[in-house]
Amino acid sequence: MQEVLKQFSETIRKAAAERTQLRIRGGGSKDFYGLALIGDVLDTRACAGIVDYEPTELVVTARGGTPLADVEAALARHGQMLAFEPPHFSADATLGGCIASGFSGPRRAAAGAARDFVLGARILNGLGEDLRFGGQVMKNVAGYDLSRFITGSFGTLALITEVSVKVLPLPEAEATIAFELDETSAIDRVNRWAGQPLPITATAHFEGRLHVRLSGARPAVSAALAKLGGDVVDGGLAFWSALRDQQHAFFTSAPVLWRLSIKPTTPPLALGPTLTEWNGGLRWIAADLDPEAAHAAARRAGGHATLYRGGRPAAGIQRLEPGVLALHQRLKSALDPNSLFGPHRIHPDF
Repeated sequence: MQEVLKQFSETIRKAAAERTQLRIRGGGSKDFYGLALIGDVLDTRACAGIVDYEPTELVVTARGGTPLADVEAALARHGQMLAFEPPHFSADATLGGCIASGFSGPRRAAAGAARDFVLGARILNGLGEDLRFGGQVMKNVAGYDLSRFITGSFGTLALITEVSVKVLPLPEAEATIAFELDETSAIDRVNRWAGQPLPITATAHFEGRLHVRLSGARPAVSAALAKLGGDVVDGGLAFWSALRDQQHAFFTSAPVLWRLSIKPTTPPLALGPTLTEWNGGLRWIAADLDPEAAHAAARRAGGHATLYRGGRPAAGIQRLEPGVLALHQRLKSALDPNSLFGPHRIHPDF
């Protein structure tokens, strides 16, 4: 593997010397996201394999090009999982791409985001230097936790060659129930439930139907089923997998998709066809919205909007305040001083 890393480093140094640009890419399952795909492809898949996995420690360390499915299969054999339930989008998804995107699935409101589970990372920066940050335990950081800054950076800061992630046990029991509710009633109900000791690990509302997933110890799931009622859904696993990977009909029929992360108790936004997750905190809008209207609506609701798929406005897929953008640019300059990696992927000025 050292030979692979050496080749990657040489490629980066050559690009820096020649002032060319690179696009870090694993399986390409997230290529739909962002403003532009610029630069020669630096394929990470030669850097693959699980480096260290001790189930009793609840930590897995694997190289960036490792197929995400391989990591999850290894965990499942020991009754464990990636708790943030990362989307795959295709069978080619890699662990490095999973962390670089920072995307989390239906379990995020209950378990936490991808960034919360990253313990450490090994990277190649824009000078081809081999660097390590963090480690393999929760309390391992003094100063800035750069391994978590890398999460969600979409390959614009560095090449992830190795990452350590905290994992959790698979739930003993799981069930999905459904209720016929309008959007207002569904938002109110899931927020009331969120304040109760219930094993709710995912919610999704679409077209008058609220799906709720219960996960945990068998007695806890049974008690919650008795308390909440609703219709037990057959094939709950398939439903949540389709939602995670955006194979649900709502997503497959949406040429333009906005993602609004907002205060969970916000009433319906009435911006277009909506699928609501994360106890109301995540609103997917399948509409070609005016960007100003989308960003303004998200700000009023205490959050932010992202153009997730579809149009490519010149102003960017997100709006960053000047101070935040300046911090991003300083971090970019520190790790990638020659601006080699993924120019303009996530912001026109970055």
